[in-house]
Amino acid sequence: MIVLDVYATLVSASMVLLLGRFLCSNLQPLRAYSIPEPVIGGLLAAIAILLIQKTSHFEIRFDSSLGTPLMLCFFASIGLNADLASLKRGGKPLLLLLMVVIGFLVAQNLTGVLMARLLGLDALIGLLAGSITLSGGHGTGAAWAAVFTERYGLGGTTELAIACATFGLVLGGLLGGPVASYLATKLRDTDVPVVEMPASAFEKPEGARLITAAEMIETLALFSICLLLGTQGAVLLRGGWFELPSFVCVLFIGVVLRNTLHALGWYAIFDRCVSVVGNVSLALFLAMALMSLRLWELASVALPLLLILAAQAALMALWAILVTFPVMGRGYDAMVIAAGHCGFGLGATPTAIANMQAVTSNARPSHVAFLVVPMIGAFFIDIANAVVIKGFLAVLT
Repeated sequence: MIVLDVYATLVSASMVLLLGRFLCSNLQPLRAYSIPEPVIGGLLAAIAILLIQKTSHFEIRFDSSLGTPLMLCFFASIGLNADLASLKRGGKPLLLLLMVVIGFLVAQNLTGVLMARLLGLDALIGLLAGSITLSGGHGTGAAWAAVFTERYGLGGTTELAIACATFGLVLGGLLGGPVASYLATKLRDTDVPVVEMPASAFEKPEGARLITAAEMIETLALFSICLLLGTQGAVLLRGGWFELPSFVCVLFIGVVLRNTLHALGWYAIFDRCVSVVGNVSLALFLAMALMSLRLWELASVALPLLLILAAQAALMALWAILVTFPVMGRGYDAMVIAAGHCGFGLGATPTAIANMQAVTSNARPSHVAFLVVPMIGAFFIDIANAVVIKGFLAVLT
């Protein structure tokens, strides 16, 4: 076994991102379907590691210590960029998308439970392959897997949860671009009024950033406060009725910190600097997550589970096309939001942002999409998901 330390892992992730950028820039199909660069580079790295493992029986493992801090930095950047005044301007799209997402959570769990029963599996396995892992991600999946083992006596739930969440992360990154490409032929922008909003920091990550060392230090101090208070807050809430994942608490601290400082007139947060840290964290997190996939273990997942996940991917594509896109107005913003919904509906908010960046990089910005999708995917969905999951458990058990 070859174990790469944190520095070698960081170098590998950087090379993966450069590879993904090169391929997406030079291969027309990848550009046409707006596949995110970290997804392409990360998947190719994972496949290469699989071939090495199968041919030489050497296993390569990466250091995972940077994964959580990078993810938390990304969510902190969303919070620090969340201006409540802008949020009010996007109030209607936010409420509409929230209703769409809640409906999808219910449909996702119904699909998982029905497929599980058709395949002769416990209904709780279908729930685990539903919104728990796909909309919830690895953290939510691991937490509920422990509950299923302790309370209901199900075995192997942790491995199933990790497998489902991992497949979801990959499918969410691959699905958003093709869905957006299909919806591009259905646009009716002339029927949708243009909503004037300030540009989101995540819309054009390649734009010029005039940042000094002093401003970067100030910004890093804000990120440190968000990570410290957010993780401590998650520990205090653990086990209680209002338990929330660490990344949600970090995001919430970022929102409070930004808007409190603005209201008191003490400090004006430098959005460009925040966006740089957020976009770098996002790219590295996705690259590390995907290149660390142990594909030889995922290949052993039972066929029934793969069938459930295939049904969930089909449901996500259909929901984005037939529900998300029409409800959000059938315009350009609706198309970008649908691509983002594929990202966090199957994978995670970082995947949603990467999907939307890939789509808008080939067209024009979408201020509405970059305002509402991060807030829904990173905050509201976890609260709604917890309520939906508990409702299904009440019926099934």
